[in-house]
Amino acid sequence: MPYVMVQIQNTPAPTKSPVPRPVPTSADVARLAGVSRATVSYVLNNASAVRISEPTRRRVHAAAKELGYVPHAAGRTLRAGHSRMVLMPTLPVPAGPLYSQFVHDFQGALSRLDYTVVQYGATGLRGDDAARAWAELRPVAVLVPSPGVGPEGVAVLKRSGARAVVTLGPEAVEGARALLLDHADVGRSAAAHLYARGRRRIAVVVPAERGMEMFSAPRLAGSREALHGTDATVTELSLAYTEESAAALAARWPALGLDGVFAYNDEYAMLLMRALQDAGVRVPEDVAVIGADDLMLGRLLRPRLSTVRIALPSGRDLASLVDRAVRSPAAAPEAHEPFGATVVQRDSS
Repeated sequence: MPYVMVQIQNTPAPTKSPVPRPVPTSADVARLAGVSRATVSYVLNNASAVRISEPTRRRVHAAAKELGYVPHAAGRTLRAGHSRMVLMPTLPVPAGPLYSQFVHDFQGALSRLDYTVVQYGATGLRGDDAARAWAELRPVAVLVPSPGVGPEGVAVLKRSGARAVVTLGPEAVEGARALLLDHADVGRSAAAHLYARGRRRIAVVVPAERGMEMFSAPRLAGSREALHGTDATVTELSLAYTEESAAALAARWPALGLDGVFAYNDEYAMLLMRALQDAGVRVPEDVAVIGADDLMLGRLLRPRLSTVRIALPSGRDLASLVDRAVRSPAAAPEAHEPFGATVVQRDSS
């Protein structure tokens, strides 16, 4: 009878997946710190209405750190009716350096006041429809560039628990606190400067990118207003933020017969000025150029770029305004003068 060899292999036993550690709760923190759950809630939520000794605060924070416990934001929102979130709707286009620095300072100042800043984009939604999408997040405050929300949208946000709605734009919105920023004044200042420098055939650049109209349209209107009734003409020029678009416009420049240009902002001005110089158009001899925002890079160009400096509120001041509005939502809105625009003349004009 033939033998059959059977090879037996020792297969390792299946390894067990590690049992996930239970999520720590406020009760765990309370037991470790030797305090009540209410005390844990007061300490970790920075409740100002209850006095907690500093040693107890340190003990609670140490216990929370050891256990890896963080408060549940949704639960906190349900208890308070709002979050500690300050919502900033994202712009429809990339922000320039001036606005980006402003947002950075604002976020830092609010973080020191125990708020969380969230930038949020509701794709395809605008105005009051966008406000309804923002309201779903239950922010305690909203800072929105206007025109971006109307009275109905403000009311929706407040009914959802927002204690403060702050608009940043040319006009106040009913029910909101307004920081007035007049983009038309930027255009008026730039056009008046070019006219004072003897330029009469003036172009105003309007970015070709979609979403910029909320800024570019009032700047164009302000330029037209400043030159209305004078012997100057205003020509609207579309420019995309690409080297190819700038080169194509520069190639047409001699045929256009223009001797001055307000190029929307410093970034578009630098782009266009370089293309004009490459095409043999002299700045400022053939055409005077002015931008806006007073960016450092504009000072490093040759010729140095003339600009319109915009007085934005400081991030710290705006954070303080939001905090006051959150703490006293029934207080009368504070009056703010419009932030002005000032021409800084340099070599390009």
